[in-house]
Amino acid sequence: MKRTAFYLSDGTGITAETLGHSMLSQFGDIEFVQITLPFVQSDEQTREAIARINRASIEDGQKPVVFSTLVNNDHRTLLHGCDGLVLDLFGAFLNPLEDELGVRSSHKINQSHAIRDAESYRIRINAVHFALDNDDGARTRHYDQADVILIGVSRSGKTPTCLYLALQFGLFTANYPLTEDDFDDLRLPKPLVEHKQKLFGLTINADRLSAIRSERKAGSKYASLRQCDMELRALEAMYNKHNIPYLDATELSIEEISTRVLAMKGLERRLQ
Repeated sequence: MKRTAFYLSDGTGITAETLGHSMLSQFGDIEFVQITLPFVQSDEQTREAIARINRASIEDGQKPVVFSTLVNNDHRTLLHGCDGLVLDLFGAFLNPLEDELGVRSSHKINQSHAIRDAESYRIRINAVHFALDNDDGARTRHYDQADVILIGVSRSGKTPTCLYLALQFGLFTANYPLTEDDFDDLRLPKPLVEHKQKLFGLTINADRLSAIRSERKAGSKYASLRQCDMELRALEAMYNKHNIPYLDATELSIEEISTRVLAMKGLERRLQ
């Protein structure tokens, strides 16, 4: 079963996508064709978006689902005339908030992701730069500045998790890959020893790891199920020996992994 879902915004569309994805994830039996229409800021652009929604309705034979974060009242009124199920996310919440707070909202566009706090923006950029500079064990001399150091075998999700922690929470994150050579005596690599309190481990199902590695090096020893299973068994033995907290990330999204790392390490986010 397929349906079309539109994310309509007068800004980037990130808010509409985030809320929409969360809602649609509750309907796993339906395959959604997802279309984002950002920066809809004029009557003409709104009518163009409506025409596209109406075409999808005719082609699909059923109403598209439309997640909208349009702020302009005239554009929202136009949109409600389309042949789709319009979920007006701002309209649903702004009016009750205005009633409760006793003031009118600004109705300015691009406020959700605008750079209003220069200091927060600086923290985010510095955190992302730190994550990139300290990726994959390339550099270890700045580990004293890290909030957390993710460890795990190759292709277990360390890099994207580090970047998300940096971008979303402003945390200084590094990651260090553990290889077959590190498992001989289950000793921590020298660069990690003095920063043991900052370590957090990721692990993953061997079948899943083999599939991910096969996308890069199909048919190699590196991607073989036997190699993956051996590395992961040794990895968890190392975690247990050194009392390193760790998480099985096989079925988790980057967002879930990051939030669990935050909670399990007791880290305080720099960005709210």
